Amino acid sequence: MKSYTKQNFKILGITIFILVVLNVLGSLFFHRFDLTKDKRYTLSPTSLGIVKQVQNPLSIKIYMAGELPADFRRLQQETKQLLEEFQAYNKNIVFEFVDPLENEDESEELTKSLFQKGLTPVNITVDDKGKQSQAMVFPWAIAVYNGKEVNIPLLKNIMGASTTQKVIGSIQHLEYSIADAINKVTKTKQKKVAIIKGNGELRERHIAQMLKQIHESYLIGPFTLDSVAKNPNGTLSELKKYDLAIIAKPTERFSDEEKEVLDQFIMNGGKTLWMIDQVAADMDSLYNDAGATLAYPRDLNLNDMFFKYGFRINPDLIKDEQATPIKLATGEQGSATQYQDFVWKFAPQVFPTSQHPIVKNLGGIKFDFANPIDTLKNGIKKTILLQSSQYSKTIGSPVEVNLNMVTEKTTPQDYPNKGNLNLAVLLEGNFHSAFENRVLPFKDNSFTAKGKPNKMIVVADGDIARNQLDKNRMPVELGYDQRTGNLYDNKDFIMNCINYLLDDTGLINIRSKDVELPLLDKEKVYESYTQTQVITIGVPILILTVFGLVFTFVRKRKYSK
Repeated sequence: MKSYTKQNFKILGITIFILVVLNVLGSLFFHRFDLTKDKRYTLSPTSLGIVKQVQNPLSIKIYMAGELPADFRRLQQETKQLLEEFQAYNKNIVFEFVDPLENEDESEELTKSLFQKGLTPVNITVDDKGKQSQAMVFPWAIAVYNGKEVNIPLLKNIMGASTTQKVIGSIQHLEYSIADAINKVTKTKQKKVAIIKGNGELRERHIAQMLKQIHESYLIGPFTLDSVAKNPNGTLSELKKYDLAIIAKPTERFSDEEKEVLDQFIMNGGKTLWMIDQVAADMDSLYNDAGATLAYPRDLNLNDMFFKYGFRINPDLIKDEQATPIKLATGEQGSATQYQDFVWKFAPQVFPTSQHPIVKNLGGIKFDFANPIDTLKNGIKKTILLQSSQYSKTIGSPVEVNLNMVTEKTTPQDYPNKGNLNLAVLLEGNFHSAFENRVLPFKDNSFTAKGKPNKMIVVADGDIARNQLDKNRMPVELGYDQRTGNLYDNKDFIMNCINYLLDDTGLINIRSKDVELPLLDKEKVYESYTQTQVITIGVPILILTVFGLVFTFVRKRKYSK
């Protein structure tokens, strides 16, 4: 008996020693193990860098708790596990799950405050073995740091997708959503974005949602070119203080002096996002008694600049079979007007096929009266970001466009050797000045003929950044079409372009991260519901029971001797 007791003490001592050594090593060396196949819980270097920015307590409230449908429980669990990863690397990050509908007395006031902050719930239909019920869920979180707060969208709105598909897409973007919010709430804004004015660009209320998104991450300000006529050198000097210039649907001709200011801004390393309409046409002009408008070429006096940089926007309209719907009145039934959805072929719906981080994992993007882009050989690297479908073609201008075109019947034979027309292009390299070897419109002692390494993005549609206005003339979310109720990925595309141009590529790479989620086939589960329950619940219990009985039997037999 004494030898047995000594042996037990020896084993206990060794065990304690091993535990102490492991704890000491654990305090000296920190490492997280991710055993998932796709490494979905392994934070990217960008996320780890953002986590280091958190010097003070950062609180995150997630409004997904309580009784949730199965898909949202999965989203809740993935959110919790990912936040635990963020917290493991920085203890200043704390989070809690809140059920906004838990307390009936307080829920109304809480939900009202969430609405005011822009946190809208989703109403979903829960299908449980054929029985359907309605549920309201707030797939949102709020991050608060040093008195500043940022909303975190946890559910990605994918047009036409089921709830399960939306949850899968949301989980793929989860690390990006959290890291982006932490970055916005903790990072000191440094880079500056200029919104170019003075040539009939989109009004502020029509790009309000884009401006709002940019303002969350960067310093932003309007920059008018009107002063070029009086003080071109001073205007150029001021523009050089910005990192990015956005030119959103200009409608008036640029003077040569204004072009030189933009050109020298680019030569000195300034990034540009061009959103250009080479044909004058818009939907508002169609809603008249005739239901028609004349689309004609627009002379912006920018063609020579664009040609020098390596691209050309043709004054043609793109007509695409893969297009967005338009709702039109078709008659009346009693006193009520009847509406019907038609495919409006002058508004292509573009699904990215490129694997570039700017567009990877994005859904449909809506264009209006887009033009084709030709790329030219000049030593600049061109990356095609967006293209029309294979069943698309160009229509020359001037041309009459009328709403009756929705009734046209076409076949694939109408598109021989056509389609896949360029709509958005990324250009990277050392650009040459459009005024190289030319007489300058104004004298500039610092004129540069060949620029620094630079990049620009060209989109052949100014309305891609335009948000609609509601009945109170207030801007609605960018990409949301009030007439059909569809939400397109225009906002994400624009912000990805801006982030890439301003070298915030790490966040974009997080967005394009691929996550594989093994999901049960609901139909097969319903077909063998009892069998599935036995396998998922009964078998583990049976295994534990057998293990317990065997362990007890062996233990009794060992110590009975």
